[in-house]
Amino acid sequence: MKILKRRTRLLILLTLAVVAAVTVTVGMVIRANTMDTRSPREERDRAAPGAEIPSGRVDCRKAKCIALTFDGNPGEPTDRLMDLLKEYEAPSTFFLEGRRIRQFPDVVRRIAEEGHEIGDHTWTHAVLTDVSDARIHDELRRTAQAIAGITNSEPTLMRPPQGRTDDRVSRISAELGMAQVLWTVTAKDYETDDTALITERVLAGAGRDGIVLLHPLHKGTVPAMPAILKALGEQGYTFVTVSQLLAPGEAEPGKIYK
Repeated sequence: MKILKRRTRLLILLTLAVVAAVTVTVGMVIRANTMDTRSPREERDRAAPGAEIPSGRVDCRKAKCIALTFDGNPGEPTDRLMDLLKEYEAPSTFFLEGRRIRQFPDVVRRIAEEGHEIGDHTWTHAVLTDVSDARIHDELRRTAQAIAGITNSEPTLMRPPQGRTDDRVSRISAELGMAQVLWTVTAKDYETDDTALITERVLAGAGRDGIVLLHPLHKGTVPAMPAILKALGEQGYTFVTVSQLLAPGEAEPGKIYK
C-alpha cells in the first residue's frame, strides 16, 4: 500500500513537472508572438518622404514582392538551391548557422556574390530565450564574425532559432547592430518530406510583403522549389531579399520584422 502511494505521488509530481515545463514553453512562444513587430510596409512608410530606391533595385511600394528565406548550414544542399534561385531570378535571404561556415567558404561566398543576403542564425542554433545574456551575445557575435571573415560584410539581420525572442534578445541584437526577422509563412518542412504538401503550404500562405521560411536541410524542400518558384512567378510576385522588401526603409537593430 505504501509503495502504491509513493508511486502515485511520484506520478503526480512528474505530471506537475511536465505541465509546468509545457506552460513555460507555451508562455515563451506566446510572448514572442505578442511582442511589438513591424511589417515591411510599416518600415517603408517610416522612410523619409520622397526617399528613392537605388537604381536597378525593385521598389516594393509598387511591385508585388515576396521574400524567400532559408535557415540552416551552408553545407546543406545549398548549391542546388542556388542554381534554382538563379534560374528563376529569385534573390533570397539565407540565415546561416555559424559552426560550419568556415568549412564551406565557397558556398558562403557564392551566396553573397549572386546577390543573395546573408543573415545570422546563431552559432549552434541555440534557443536564445533559454540561455544567458553572455551566451546570446556569443552565439550571434561569433556567427557575424565568421560571415564577415568570408564576405567582408557583417550581417545586419538575424533570425532567432524557432522564432523565440524576448526583451533580452532584442536588446542584445540592437547592441550588435542586427534586426530580428521572423516570418509570415512557413511550410513546416521539418515535419514532412512531401514536396507537394510543402508547395501547397507555401502557396496557401503567400501574400504581398510575405516572408517565407524554408529549410534546405529537409529532403522535401529543395525538390519543392521549382514548383514554388514557378507558381509564385506566375502569380505576379517579384522575389526580393528581406532588406529589399523594407526599402527605402532600413531594418532597425533590435526590432522584430514579420
